[in-house]
Amino acid sequence: MRVILAGFNVDTEILRSLSKKQKDIVLTPETISAAYARISRSPKSVEELRKEAREEVTKARKSNRRIIFEMGHHSVAEHAVFNFDIMGISRLAVEEVEHFRLCSYTEKSQRYVTLKGDFVIPDELKRTTLLDAYLKTIKLQNNFYKFLFEKLKMFNFKKFYDFAKESDYRRLLENQAKEDARYILSLATQTQLGATINARNLELIIRRFASHHLLEINELGRKLFGLVKRIAPSIILFYRTNDYDKKTYCELGGYTKSYEIMKLGNYEDNDVVLLNYSKNGDDMILAAILFRIKRYNYNQCLHIVKKMSKIEKLELFKKACQHMELYDVALREFESINLTYSLVVSAGCFGQLKRHRIATITSQNYNPELAFTMPLSIEEIGESKKFAAIVKKSEDIYHKIEKRLPQIGAYILTNAHRKRVLLNVNLRELYHISRLREDPTAQWDIRNITKKMSQEARDVMPITTSLLGGKSDYPKIYYKLFRRHPKITEVPKIQ
Repeated sequence: MRVILAGFNVDTEILRSLSKKQKDIVLTPETISAAYARISRSPKSVEELRKEAREEVTKARKSNRRIIFEMGHHSVAEHAVFNFDIMGISRLAVEEVEHFRLCSYTEKSQRYVTLKGDFVIPDELKRTTLLDAYLKTIKLQNNFYKFLFEKLKMFNFKKFYDFAKESDYRRLLENQAKEDARYILSLATQTQLGATINARNLELIIRRFASHHLLEINELGRKLFGLVKRIAPSIILFYRTNDYDKKTYCELGGYTKSYEIMKLGNYEDNDVVLLNYSKNGDDMILAAILFRIKRYNYNQCLHIVKKMSKIEKLELFKKACQHMELYDVALREFESINLTYSLVVSAGCFGQLKRHRIATITSQNYNPELAFTMPLSIEEIGESKKFAAIVKKSEDIYHKIEKRLPQIGAYILTNAHRKRVLLNVNLRELYHISRLREDPTAQWDIRNITKKMSQEARDVMPITTSLLGGKSDYPKIYYKLFRRHPKITEVPKIQ
């Protein structure tokens, strides 16, 4: 694992001083945090406050600590921003990193990059008798990935012979082969990402990682802290392990152990189930729109909407969305309602889903009892039996590891293995997910899941979901509703 501090924000006046080769300059984002923290209580201009902080860094740091620790105004730390190169960590670890929603990540894609077989050996497994079986299974998975990639690539070139003659389409067909072959790869597969994190969230990440059950995550937390502790000591304060992060879920597991012997109903795990939603969701959103533009209270707006006919409600919705283009987000009033879904998704699918950080995502650990997701193309090339055999071998090693080292076995599971996810979204966020993930360019696994989510939403909110759909289909969806085309029918080309 390698972690590099790629950059952080500094006052532009400091950059100008550096260009003039002035000495004794302290490079830190803390001066901006200290200056902005004083805006609310000082009559001085922001420019003056920044100048004072630059000239007295020690004083600025003391001010930060007092404001954050004594006054509890932790938001000032958000003005300090760091960029990190994070390399050589596992796909399993990336899920923990990207769990923090108020940060920005760009990750190496297994859909577009041909993988070389690099993987993480968890420290927990080293010097155990399980290591040899782990290594052999990873090698088996990686070799089959290479075999599948080549066979799928040739299959795609032959199936779409005319398209394969053009370089752009040929690259697309090759990427489809990578996309499906990767389902046999383990969650131990190495990856890399760029992360942009403000200091407030960085402190939370470092603290949570100090208490994490995976040694790989502990190491990542230490490396992150080591890179920033001297640069921003006044705004990274609560970084040590603590009982709340370390013990809460563990103790809850022990406390609820007796629940497992209770007789449970036979509830089937469907891949998409709409568990709960805001009743009268269409009315609530339309009432919120009226509330925004009228001087009535919300109950009065809701009363007006409830008195409307279905046609009148649809016309109000159309008026609100008539200028919406394929790149536009839905109005904020669409956040007035919520939908809660129960999902069962593969690791390959979850890798896409976890990027939707405004949603509330609660997930369980990967569970071999939920079976696995196999791309249809694997069956088409006649490799489904071998694929299933390697998955079964992976599960056998998983169970052996879990018996001795609980929660470490997930490293050996594949992108085909599945987990249960509880997803809560408002309708505005569902529109965003739908635009991106129902598009033909989206990965097929999450596209299938998202289509089902959208349909479930349409069934209970038929009016305000009328424009759900992928961005490529948006002109058709728009035309169906308005009987005219939107102004923008495709993504504009770079001039």
